[in-house]
Amino acid sequence: MTVTESAPGGTAEPAGVSAARHAAGTRSVHEGILRRQSARESAARTYARALPIVPVRARGMTIEGADGRRYLDCLSGAGTLALGHNHPVVLEAIRKVLDSGAPLHVLDLATPVKDAFITELFHTLPPGLADHARVQFCGPAGTDAVEAAFKLVRSATGRTGMLAFTGAYHGMTAGALEASGHAFDVRVTRLPYPQDYRCPFGIGGAHGAELAARWTESVLDDPKSGVPRPAGMILEPVQGEGGVIPAPDTWMRRMREITAARSIPLIADEVQTGVGRTGAFWAVEHSGVTPDVMVLSKAIGGSLPLALVVYRDDLDVWEPGAHAGTFRGNQLAMAAGTATLAHVRENRLAERAADLGTRMLSQLRSLADEFFCVGDVRGRGLMIGVEVVDPEAGAEAEPSTDGEAHTDSSHDRAVRAVDPADAQAPLRDPRPAAPELAAAVQRECLRRGLIVELGGRHSSVVRLLPPLTISDEQATAVLDRLADAVAAVARDRHPSRRGGPVAPT
Repeated sequence: MTVTESAPGGTAEPAGVSAARHAAGTRSVHEGILRRQSARESAARTYARALPIVPVRARGMTIEGADGRRYLDCLSGAGTLALGHNHPVVLEAIRKVLDSGAPLHVLDLATPVKDAFITELFHTLPPGLADHARVQFCGPAGTDAVEAAFKLVRSATGRTGMLAFTGAYHGMTAGALEASGHAFDVRVTRLPYPQDYRCPFGIGGAHGAELAARWTESVLDDPKSGVPRPAGMILEPVQGEGGVIPAPDTWMRRMREITAARSIPLIADEVQTGVGRTGAFWAVEHSGVTPDVMVLSKAIGGSLPLALVVYRDDLDVWEPGAHAGTFRGNQLAMAAGTATLAHVRENRLAERAADLGTRMLSQLRSLADEFFCVGDVRGRGLMIGVEVVDPEAGAEAEPSTDGEAHTDSSHDRAVRAVDPADAQAPLRDPRPAAPELAAAVQRECLRRGLIVELGGRHSSVVRLLPPLTISDEQATAVLDRLADAVAAVARDRHPSRRGGPVAPT
């Protein structure tokens, strides 16, 4: 007997027809919204181009689109959603403020909500900073906090120049763009940021990091370098948009020593790395570094807009009104942020991120052994990057120590240390970045219900930023879908590292 449902005209129709009609309706809604967005919004939109979905419901790591499809979200609002979408503790904190009748807009006036937020924040700060810290709330975005930090150190030192690093990303306002290398200004000096895979000195490892540190010292100490004593240095403990590049801990400590010896305030941009993302509550804790200034946003607001600067109290030389912002007192964001900070701290989610991230990196590195289009896998905690490269560049077979011919693994090349004492040691270049292939991997991930972001200098790094609440089962699903997407892109076009074409799936 065929199950029927009432059709719009009162007649009965088969259930399958009704389901098909519903599916067509949801597709129509989905396509209509995307069509209107394309017609109405600016050409500057980014995520919407690569991820043509219309989210209508979300919980934890799962997003449901208007077309009825479900996705695992490894974008997490570009790292904003430490606890995933609509976490119960965040929703409860927001409802509590709404139900209390408390004012939602109070500029920078003191409130119980703000007091609770700052108290919880100070519980988490590196001890060397928490004991002598001040907080400045500013506009609602991370770039606003960066601008405030620049103004702070310039006011405190009486100097104007800033030191920043190649590959950095600090925001989209003028000063932040200059520090990110997207505009030229003599006030910003950009220095080499150490990395293994694309080391600016062609070496990588500890020796490459030491050369980067010496370069910094030379720029500061050479009276003919053209760089006057700067007001501050800003760095990311892990470059996110730059391609998920963790700073070596030894280099971080060298930057702290170099700046401290020259009375240059050190600014740590923890907008994306903070609140447990890298396996420590704050990424500077991996190296034991205590910065003079920390720039915070994204996860600090528990999914709502909030940005602030935390800094040593001896830098607090501002006059009243020297830095302000209409929306610096976002009460709902502070409540959500308090709940998020407490939940991450009490449930040891940073430690969980460290453990799970290590396991995910280990499994993902097998991709670099299997597919020529995967050049490097790197990251820290649940901040992971897979760099996609041109599989045909430099892929000639060469003899190996075991007597078998094989092609050089870009990942193996990246981790091989060149002996600095051997002047004749050959330096090998990594394969060229392949942004088109990375975009293809992103599309294949989306087809499989996985949302990922692209980053890196050439937009060739597939980035994973899952919520800290990701389960083991979800992590396995993410890795399976990503591996399947890479295989789909490589299939029938490029051989695997194991000697033959990738088998169809």
